[in-house]
Amino acid sequence: MARDGAAPALQGLSWSVAAGEQLAVIGPSGAGKTTLLQVLACAMPPAQGRFTLDGRDPWALPRRELQRLRGRLFLAPQVPPLPPRQRVVTAVLAGRLPAQSLWASVRSLFYPSDIPAAHAALERFDLQDKLFDRVDRLSGGERQRVGLARALVAPAGLWLVDEPLSALDPARAGQALATLVEQARARGATLVATLHQVDRALAHFPRIVGLREGRLVFDLPPGDVTPERLAHLYAQHEHELVAPGLAAPGLAADDAAAAPAPVVMHCR
Repeated sequence: MARDGAAPALQGLSWSVAAGEQLAVIGPSGAGKTTLLQVLACAMPPAQGRFTLDGRDPWALPRRELQRLRGRLFLAPQVPPLPPRQRVVTAVLAGRLPAQSLWASVRSLFYPSDIPAAHAALERFDLQDKLFDRVDRLSGGERQRVGLARALVAPAGLWLVDEPLSALDPARAGQALATLVEQARARGATLVATLHQVDRALAHFPRIVGLREGRLVFDLPPGDVTPERLAHLYAQHEHELVAPGLAAPGLAADDAAAAPAPVVMHCR
């Protein structure tokens, strides 16, 4: 799975994700973590093998059905694509665009339709005071948290999050990750997150997937991810391995509104 003529970014990878699971994908740079999320988001077709989402091959669907399927997915890239002159409230509510008509989408640019929902999502990430600020006046870490807040308003049953902590300090990182995991669990959403911070992955996720050079190295509960397994996974990339053992403080889960049914994925 890669560009024409390039070496495969993913190869020999066979695994599945059940509806409502929360898992972290770890591994050194170049392991294929971001490519994996692109495939799961139906943004990149596999060059070989088969990928199914809810029992269907996305790339065998008519274009309109594929677009509807993508509307049930939420992808948060490491650097969120936020227009600099946009207000934060509008940026957050953009998470709802896949479920809105063209007219409603255009109208929301000028008249945000659900300010309380945006405020509540931002409050989870301690950004409620930035509700009406412009995006270009935020720090990098604040922009990253705004991108994550979109997930809490999105009509999605699958959250795909790429390196969500790269611009956050340790305290904010723990808060953001705890919020994502707890809110996904409360809503019955499936969460797949790629992380460089191994200690955070082990502290927050019940399932850890180790990826190296596009291949699956292990797929284990955190208690079975030993220092020896991590040393093997990060061999020759030891500088990227954050020593495990730092547990982030948890946040209390709150009552959540009803969400769309979660999804099941199979990658072979």
